Amino acid sequence: MNKQDSSTAKVSIGCIISLASVPLVITLGNSMLIPVLSILEKKVDISSFKSSMIITSFSVAAILLIPVAGYLSDRFGRKMVILPSLFLTCIGGLISAFASWKMDDPYVTIIWGRILQGIGSAGAFPIVMPLVGDLFNGDDEKVSSTLGIIETSNTFGKVLSPILGSAFAALIWFLPFFSISIFSLISMILIFFFVKVPKKKEETIRFNEFLSTVKKTFKKNGNWLYVVFINGAYVMLVLFAMLFFLSDILEKAFNIHGVKKGFLLAIPLLTLCIASYLVGKKIKGDLKTIKRTIILCLLVISISIIFVGFLKEHLVLLLTITSVAGMGLGSLLPALDAIITENISKEKRGTITSFYSSARYIGVAAGPPLMSVLMVNYLNLSYIIAGLIGIILFVLVFKFIKIENINHEKA
Repeated sequence: MNKQDSSTAKVSIGCIISLASVPLVITLGNSMLIPVLSILEKKVDISSFKSSMIITSFSVAAILLIPVAGYLSDRFGRKMVILPSLFLTCIGGLISAFASWKMDDPYVTIIWGRILQGIGSAGAFPIVMPLVGDLFNGDDEKVSSTLGIIETSNTFGKVLSPILGSAFAALIWFLPFFSISIFSLISMILIFFFVKVPKKKEETIRFNEFLSTVKKTFKKNGNWLYVVFINGAYVMLVLFAMLFFLSDILEKAFNIHGVKKGFLLAIPLLTLCIASYLVGKKIKGDLKTIKRTIILCLLVISISIIFVGFLKEHLVLLLTITSVAGMGLGSLLPALDAIITENISKEKRGTITSFYSSARYIGVAAGPPLMSVLMVNYLNLSYIIAGLIGIILFVLVFKFIKIENINHEKA
């Protein structure tokens, strides 16, 4: 007990704020561009599908490299991976911004800058989650509470994103790209000075041993891990598809542009942020509460999301139903984070959480381009299918996430 107290005593408020800055920056780096995509389509003369690739290119790069970053963080340390990753995010933003500013045909170079940002994001936010587990090792309640703060920072970034993105673009259309670099630099400074990671006492395992232990982890815990991964992908797919649709419909159906559009986009994201914070504080590492939360959230998301397409011509009702869906999505995220982080041993935590983060990025990558295609002729059907998938996940969670099998069995 004393050992636990001494380890947690070293975690300062400055450290937690610094850690929370990472998901905030990475979220701004992606979500801030959603309300700007329509402007970018006109300025660069590209289609809606091509503009969605601005989001997807970032996410695909992250999907491929997050597991690598997870392994490197297990081997060389979390901070040693996070800092250079934030630097790459900063450089990627500068490349996209400079191309938009100086080039006549900047689209391809913007995409390369976004890919570099995606590479940087792979070693940033996904590594924060296992680092929280390291800092509070053995204290599930503090891990859950801090992960709630981290996830709230992530969701708060989503609230700020449409407002900041619209405001920056109103000044200079490519200013959001520059701002990403500035935010990344600030986060780097905070992490460098305020995050003191625990000294690594375990011997570094070889790559072959590492692969063997990961295989054993999935063999032992695969049933519930895969279900959590699929849920993570589903949450982000629904969220980013919904945001892309809202951004488009606010302009085309309601003729709402600029900062006003940003504030309206922020409404469902605000409910998501508040729900994420409250649930993160409530679950306190209790697996029964976590499972009940996941099940309830899936029901709320599944029922609410079905009606989104049908309400496309009714602004108040549309914002209301997407806000209800936002509450479900926001509540689900910290529960998924906690069940992964608290039930995987420290030496494998970075790698396993990285697979989970990759699953989330699959949803981020797929959401905008899928919606850009489906909302032309199959809008209502796409949301009905999304609701049915949520019901299927509800059944999978009920069947495969067995508290008695997970509890007291750290992988």
